[in-house]
Amino acid sequence: MKVLVVANQKGGVAKTTTAVNLASFLGDFGKRVLLIDLDPQANATSGIGINKESIEKSIYDAIINNVPIQSIILETPTKGVWLAPASLSLVGAEVELVNSDRREFRLNDALNEIVSKNEYDFIIIDTPPSLGLLTLNAFTASHSVLIPMQCEYYALEGLAQLYKTIQLVRQKTNPSLQIEGLLFSMVDPRANLTTQVMQEVKNILKDKVYEAIIPRNVRLAEAPSFGKSILAYDRHSRGAEAYEKLAKEFLTRCERENQSNNTAANDVKLSVVAEPSTEIISPVEATTPQ
Repeated sequence: MKVLVVANQKGGVAKTTTAVNLASFLGDFGKRVLLIDLDPQANATSGIGINKESIEKSIYDAIINNVPIQSIILETPTKGVWLAPASLSLVGAEVELVNSDRREFRLNDALNEIVSKNEYDFIIIDTPPSLGLLTLNAFTASHSVLIPMQCEYYALEGLAQLYKTIQLVRQKTNPSLQIEGLLFSMVDPRANLTTQVMQEVKNILKDKVYEAIIPRNVRLAEAPSFGKSILAYDRHSRGAEAYEKLAKEFLTRCERENQSNNTAANDVKLSVVAEPSTEIISPVEATTPQ
């Protein structure tokens, strides 16, 4: 199971659109996906087809009131996708978390049972456009970060700030947090700045940049107003084709990562067999509790 957070403190970069549509295509490919909406605006909740006005329990209850997260999960109209919905209650969550114990670990603690049972292939977390405690909770609970980014000058500054936050999280709460990749979104290839920004980012992040590029697309913009992913709204649109390509590339990267991890694990086993320890432990030391 992989826990993926979709994050960027800059708003309007297709963060929620990416979380919803990546989850939808992964579900369509036969994967089991839990989409967690951690944004008080609850756009991922409505965008996947759930009426946010009808929500009785949300992710707020799981991280603030310690309600078991299994009790808030809803089945969605999208094949293979379940939802831990958001609600307006999340607006005050960051204030409530300030003086809480393990304030950066509340989402991680809530997800422990689900992760241990391996109920889903992927957990995708949509975050608010900020680097506050809700986003930090998502970073602490995740294996990797997917960063949607517009090709604008200010986006470069925001990327530097986000990277510093990820480094801080690695030092303080989640040493294994990785950058899954960077996704260019809302791309207009006619703009000269687009090409310049894309090249500069590729020079820095190299193979971390996804080949899939999300274009500006009317159908992508329309889909959320109907409570549908682009897969359900217009599968043959340019936006749908782009997100399908992203999902396939994401799965390919995951498979490559798993193969690499398995190879590394086998190398460790062979190393242990080839170089057994010569240290002698006395019976007393072996049976004495540490």
